Formats: sequence, structure tokens, C-alpha cells
Amino acid sequence: MSINSTTAEMWDALRKKHSPIENNPLTNALKSYAAEAEKEAEDMVGAPKHYNSGNIECIDAIEESMSSHAFKGYLKGNCMKYLWRYDYKGKQVEDLQKAGWYLRKLTAMVTEENS
Repeated sequence: MSINSTTAEMWDALRKKHSPIENNPLTNALKSYAAEAEKEAEDMVGAPKHYNSGNIECIDAIEESMSSHAFKGYLKGNCMKYLWRYDYKGKQVEDLQKAGWYLRKLTAMVTEENS
């Protein structure tokens, strides 16, 4: 039997039979590496790299190109888009976080206009 033919059930049985090694230098190094990688992971909700080119973020350029009324419609539409598709795209939490990001931006804009 090769490692490629090992089933999930076989791995689970091995985990139950052999407890994890604590304070193992390799295990600790891997945990440290994973923690650093997570810190460096791109923020796909608040600041995705593909929305920033040069000195201005895409959302700021869009806002500057529209009236206040049109931009609020844009924000509302994006909230609706992410809520609509969150259950179909395979990234539920990320899509819900994006909907929340647009809703917070819309809420801040309306709050500022009404104060």
C-alpha cells in the first residue's frame, strides 16, 4: 500500500493511536511558519492587492467618479451581490465579510451625511 492510497479513516486511526509530539523542534517550526504565513496572508476583504494600483485604491477612484447618490447605490448593489451569491461560490465567510465591508462603508457615508 502506498501513501497515496491511504484513506481519511486510516489517518484518523493513526492520529488516535499516536498522540502528537509536543515540544518537537520540527513541529514547533512548522507551527511558527504557519502562524507567520497567516499574518502575511492577503486581506481579501479589506485590502485585496488586485484592487490597488499605484497610489489609489479602486474603491476610491469609483467614489470620485460618481455622485454621492450613485456611489451609495453602488455600495448597496455590492452588499446585495455578495449576500446573493455567498452560498454558491464556495467562499461563504469571505463573501459575507465582503457584504459587511460594503454595508459598513455605506453606513458610514449615510451617518456622515445625516450628522
